[in-house]
Amino acid sequence: MSKPADEMKRPTGEANHRTDGAMLLKGADMVVEALRRERVDVIFGYPGGAVLPLYDALYECGIRHVLTRHEQGAIHAAEGYARVTGRPGVVIATSGPGATNLVTGLADAMMDSIPIVAITGQVAKTVIGTDAFQETSIIGISTPITKHNYQIRHASEIPKVFKEAFHIANSGRKGPVLIDIPKDVAGETALFSYDDPPQLPGYQPTVVPHQLQIRKLMSGLSRAKKPVILAGAGILHAGASAELVAFAERHRLPVVHTLLGLGGFPASHPLFLGMGGMHGSAAANKALHETDFLINLGARFDDRLTGKLEFFAPHATVAHVDIDPAEIGKNVSTQIPVVGDVREALLMMLGADVESPHADAWMNELLATKEQFPYWYVQEGTGIKPQRLIAEIARLTAGNAVVITDVGQHQMWTAQFFPFEVPDRWVTSGGLGTMGFGLPAAIGAYFGKPEQQVVAILGDAGFQMTQQELAVIGEMELPIKVVIVNNGALGMVRQWQELFHGERYSASLLEWQPDFIKLAEAYRIPATRVQEDDALTDVLTAFLAAPGPGFLECVVEPRENVFPMVAPGTGIHQMVGVKP
Repeated sequence: MSKPADEMKRPTGEANHRTDGAMLLKGADMVVEALRRERVDVIFGYPGGAVLPLYDALYECGIRHVLTRHEQGAIHAAEGYARVTGRPGVVIATSGPGATNLVTGLADAMMDSIPIVAITGQVAKTVIGTDAFQETSIIGISTPITKHNYQIRHASEIPKVFKEAFHIANSGRKGPVLIDIPKDVAGETALFSYDDPPQLPGYQPTVVPHQLQIRKLMSGLSRAKKPVILAGAGILHAGASAELVAFAERHRLPVVHTLLGLGGFPASHPLFLGMGGMHGSAAANKALHETDFLINLGARFDDRLTGKLEFFAPHATVAHVDIDPAEIGKNVSTQIPVVGDVREALLMMLGADVESPHADAWMNELLATKEQFPYWYVQEGTGIKPQRLIAEIARLTAGNAVVITDVGQHQMWTAQFFPFEVPDRWVTSGGLGTMGFGLPAAIGAYFGKPEQQVVAILGDAGFQMTQQELAVIGEMELPIKVVIVNNGALGMVRQWQELFHGERYSASLLEWQPDFIKLAEAYRIPATRVQEDDALTDVLTAFLAAPGPGFLECVVEPRENVFPMVAPGTGIHQMVGVKP
């Protein structure tokens, strides 16, 4: 089930070919053929009774299957693959608990606009609705957290449904699509033809923006005195990084990124101000608060970005470019709505013949703020500061690694101290904030970019939620470097309890931990621990250079907090922890 794609075979079921190109196939073999036609090269999954016919069809079919140790691990791996390739990640799970174990990943992908095709088994049609063994209405459960879902009732529907599912998942605002297949449907025989394009008259995303709205945007920009670009993950989904750089350079516009947008604009570029929002840079948040013309390119104005809305860009004319019209005006009042693909919009904006804004004084003011108030930490004592750990990983990998994080303090430190220069090297859970995401997502990211070094930076708490996926790394000898940032706590929870709950650390201090080194070694992964700052560089150098998988536990200062910070209920101009 793990042969390379160049050894692909036709489906194992007998096929009766017709002159019109259709084939007579069993339902399970149709699924495999549809995946082959969609150029799927890897599937993440976990078998069970309701998907046994499908797994039988997958046997030696040539499409690589990665057996994770939990269905949640499988869908996070599919997310990691999709985030670095831009192609839909594919996951398979059985009915009942297998399907429900996908729920967190579906919600995560929905929040972050990640293309996923999830295939779930279902009990036979004859017993649906009888509370049969391992029966759950995954269609009812998943409706609010998928872009679309299907339950197939006849094998003849499979080609049409799969073609539609891949199209829906990876077009417009991308997202997860679920296909539920009853077990008896997988055994039915029907004609398979995959030549017809999807027919979805009710689903026609606007790709090319309206020219009038582009003219309004460019006219407003030319009159602005304090313009700023807010670049979101839509830049990455659209493949618009080069166009963003060209547009910012042409008009000398400062650029602020969202958390998920990092990498869409080079961190070293002189026009880049950093990440905005709760743990963003002082310069980025100053720009967002004081701007008089805000161009939002593919960001959804998340609350962790905006802070208290009454203080967000209060003096600005807001232009918002987004493929999803539902996001425009949802949180922030928008004067110039532009519905369409952000790359198409940028190409039209680059083609506009308008005068650049006279904003040199504004740009120089922001660059001075960036220089005066960088991200900071104080190196003292012999212990390891987590910020220095991240910065050293960035230095030793020359910023070229694919970096995956879990959720929490280490995630924010990575966003602050790892300079992402190119797209699709940053994999993290944004909107849902899913602890346990990082380790399996790193597995998927490796299969998406096996030529790149993959570094998973994980918290000690989140790691333990999906630690069983070390088995995949050990079994397949994947050259993934796992770094545990061990501060002995649910770090961000502890930080909030310190700052906002009178230092009452309720259930946030991990006073009992496993021996992480022995745990990694149990999966036959080389492991080491470092806890003194003077040893950090040498240990990291050897760890990153070693072939094959690796596991490094970094014991860091336990009471370090993420600063700067916008406290909940305050504006982004009211940051605490800003130091020159």
